[in-house]
Amino acid sequence: MKIKSISLITLISTLTIASAANAGVVADFYIGGMAGVGGMTSFADHRNETDSSAVFGGIVGMDLPIFRVEAEYDYFKTSDLDTNAAMANLYAKIPSTVILPYIGGGIGMVFGGDVDINKNGTEGKYNIDSTVAYQAMLGATIDVLTLPIKFDVEGRVLYAPDIYTVTGTDIKPDMLQYNVRAKVRYIF
Repeated sequence: MKIKSISLITLISTLTIASAANAGVVADFYIGGMAGVGGMTSFADHRNETDSSAVFGGIVGMDLPIFRVEAEYDYFKTSDLDTNAAMANLYAKIPSTVILPYIGGGIGMVFGGDVDINKNGTEGKYNIDSTVAYQAMLGATIDVLTLPIKFDVEGRVLYAPDIYTVTGTDIKPDMLQYNVRAKVRYIF
């Protein structure tokens, strides 16, 4: 046998064994990053104020055949507010081929950051309180079949009550953050 034939047989055998070994894997672990734009509305004392916002974050998770679980960190920024969020998310995937729609929800907390208020007679800089947060997501995953990378495009709504207290009052605004984001996930 020639060296080329032996090399070709070795290569084909190795690829066959590697693909068979990977076929039994039930869960894919991943890390990734995201960026998005949207709006943020504060509700307080029968008033609301809306600003445009940006969001950046990182994720780590596990992709299973029917659902996906993930831990997420987000940083939200508007013209007068910046804060962080740590969330635990669960997604239900709708079976498809290349574009995979999904729906999900998450719970976590908003923490850190500050808000600079200079509107409607209220003025000051306040620290964001740590408070519970809830979110809902709707999106689609684009699977790049030849690479260990997946792209997600999704819409989100996050709600957090009582994010800060206006000094000298009992006013505690709620936050509603909504955005469209793009995520890139690297599959291990």
